[in-house]
This record gives sequence, structure tokens and C-alpha cells, in this order.
Amino acid sequence: MRRLSIAALALAAPLCACVPQQQATVTWTPIPRPAPDDPTPAGIAYVCEGAKEVSVVYAKNRASVTFDKKTWRMEYQPDGEGFRYSDTSTQWVGSDNLASLRESFGNARPIAYNCRPARRTG
Repeated sequence: MRRLSIAALALAAPLCACVPQQQATVTWTPIPRPAPDDPTPAGIAYVCEGAKEVSVVYAKNRASVTFDKKTWRMEYQPDGEGFRYSDTSTQWVGSDNLASLRESFGNARPIAYNCRPARRTG
């Protein structure tokens, strides 16, 4: 009888391992970009393609965009859809949850793309 019980447990153990485990649900909360004319500075860090990070501080129709130890000071440019901030060489463009940093001239080569807001900054 004892051998049968051990054998039964040995056979039942793999069956218990097949029971699906509950997976943790990850929720994403969007980080809204402030209104262009909001005078209070608001910083947002964006994570882009290739795990690159772009930090942006928005305030009073301007954006200070920092990427790879370089900062551009850009002016808000009204756009029908989404948003656009630019200076003489570079643009920060996108919609509420997706943005790109790109050159303003030539073929507008992307510098950082598929950028999504990740967290607020100080």
C-alpha cells in the first residue's frame, strides 16, 4: 500500500505543475503633456526606440528637449493634429502618447523615435 501511495503522488505531482498561474496585470497610465500656454514648468521623461531617453520640460509655449547630453530650446508651433516644437535645426513632434525628435531640414532624419512618456521629472 505504501508503494502505491508514493507512486500515486509521483504521478500526480506533474499534473499539479500544469495548473496555470495567475499573471500580474500591468496597467499603463498615460502622462498628459501640459497645454502649450501653461506657465508652470512640467517635465516628462520619454523612453524611445532602442531604450533611448528624451527629457522634456514644457512651459509657456516652449520646450527644453534634452537627448544624449544635448539640449534644444524650442518654440511651440501650432499643428492641426498632435504637437510640434521646433528651433532652427530640430523638431519635437508627435501626439499625446507618441513622439519623435528629428532634424528640421532635409529628409527630417529621426534622432530619437517612438518615444512614449514614461514618468514625470522634477
